[in-house]
Amino acid sequence: MFLKKKKEYVEYFNSNIFEEINKLKKEKNAILLAHYYQIPEIQDIADFIGDSLALAQQAKNTKAKIIIFAGVHFMAETAKILNPDKKVIVPDITAGCSLADSCKPEEFKNFINKYPDHKIISYINCSAEIKAMSDIICTSSNAVKIVESFPKEQKLIFNPDKNLGAYVNNITGRNMLLWNGTCEVHDILNVEKIIKLKQKYHDAKLISHPECKATILKISDFVGSTTALLNFTKNDSSLKYIVATETGVIHQMKKESPQKEFIIASNEENCSCNDCYHMKKNTLEKLYLCLKNESPEIKIEEKLIDKATISIMRMLELS
Repeated sequence: MFLKKKKEYVEYFNSNIFEEINKLKKEKNAILLAHYYQIPEIQDIADFIGDSLALAQQAKNTKAKIIIFAGVHFMAETAKILNPDKKVIVPDITAGCSLADSCKPEEFKNFINKYPDHKIISYINCSAEIKAMSDIICTSSNAVKIVESFPKEQKLIFNPDKNLGAYVNNITGRNMLLWNGTCEVHDILNVEKIIKLKQKYHDAKLISHPECKATILKISDFVGSTTALLNFTKNDSSLKYIVATETGVIHQMKKESPQKEFIIASNEENCSCNDCYHMKKNTLEKLYLCLKNESPEIKIEEKLIDKATISIMRMLELS
């Protein structure tokens, strides 16, 4: 009885807060952009859901007055860089990124100063300061294309994800210098545990994000960005998948292919999850308050925006 009443309350709360959020969005001419790793409720109320590349493209093209970004800090920063005259707000200003945090601006500056003849490709999962130091930005969706846009003889630095960088090196035959950074959600995945999952679900295909370790990517049936993983499960004939990425994307996979089974790769024996702590900081309540109060707001100095815009626009032009 208690669980039934709790479920009814949650459904009532969600339907009412959905109504209030939609009302505020209309009144304030606001658009809600959400990453695939957000909780299902936020995905369901978002005006647009996507990976980092699609969200950057959507942010650039929106005519809304206010952008509510349900993701992590570097994503909202990117939206602000592309829309300096718009207000960009977030549900939780502390929702950061372990990968972005692994590359501190001062440390990276000292690193690149040692290699003045190298061009700098930075994965979008980095701070505005790092974007301002970069020649071009990439995402997991377009990293290979961005790297191949440079002549073979051009020396390159790839930052901050060493796993993605190594994967792109392998695909392109390049020898980019790699910054020693990783995403804790993907890098934590253990190849032995994934092999055990493959043995348990022998009829399932293993699909992995390129931020995973090379040992996992080698045994995967498909490797791709979040959007590529989603599209693969939609179009592939298999009915069962082991998914080596953040748990949130499973919501969209199930919506697109309800007849299929999705097993999240996890290091936890008693948990079928692999959650990003920061992504899951955003809640419906925080989203409502953020829109109601139009804060917390992302603010970046104009000079930094000007510098960071160059590398992002180069990416978007090639995408």
